[in-house]
Amino acid sequence: MSEHLRLEFDGRLASIVIDRRAKRNALSLEMWQAIPGYLERVRAGGARVLILRGGEHFSAGADISEFATLRAGVDGARRYSAAVDAAASALATAGIPTIAAITGVCVGGGCELALACDIRVAAEDSRFGITPANLGIVYHFDSTRRLVEAVGPAWAKQILFSADLFDAATALRIGLVNELHPADRVPVRATALAQRIATRAPVSVRGAKAVIDRVMAGGSGEEPEMTALYDEATASPEYAEGVAAFMAGRPPRF
Repeated sequence: MSEHLRLEFDGRLASIVIDRRAKRNALSLEMWQAIPGYLERVRAGGARVLILRGGEHFSAGADISEFATLRAGVDGARRYSAAVDAAASALATAGIPTIAAITGVCVGGGCELALACDIRVAAEDSRFGITPANLGIVYHFDSTRRLVEAVGPAWAKQILFSADLFDAATALRIGLVNELHPADRVPVRATALAQRIATRAPVSVRGAKAVIDRVMAGGSGEEPEMTALYDEATASPEYAEGVAAFMAGRPPRF
């Protein structure tokens, strides 16, 4: 675990909080390495939705002050990049819906984590950028794929080629974020959205996440894994409860 990451549970919701204010929530190697363990604890805790958030800032990205030592040389760079990729992959494959609540700067590795989330709710004054071209680094394949899926290839190229920072209005326009709100409302909105999702049938939400991921990977609806999802839902107690609640004119209890 890391002293700069906190895990909080509130009923069916879990939050991972990035808390390294002195560095604008820049992520050290220790923090990257700790993130998969936090995701394991989220799963073990039975949360239905996860919120990833910072404070004044979401994250300024990787802690570049470590690069001259911990990321030095080809082997060091590979080890460091593997830790970053493992953290983003753990978030992307969490198995439950994930929401990034973005305030302040969301740059580099911070943007990488936000893109690994399913939904991004951002502050109107937040700023974004993915800046490996400032450092002589080639952005990881899976993270590049998530960027392309969010904004399309043309904008992905502009973002990665230029390494420019851009504002929240642009992020909304190109599809990088889902919603914009005043900064003080971002945690409130993210929590409200997470609570709403948590009341829906878990088998449906889990299935929708899996199907969308398969669509983006170029899969087919005829694959056995997809058929199994449909069968699981039909045989689930949640399906029985949803139908019974509809017929009785009451909200379902999932």
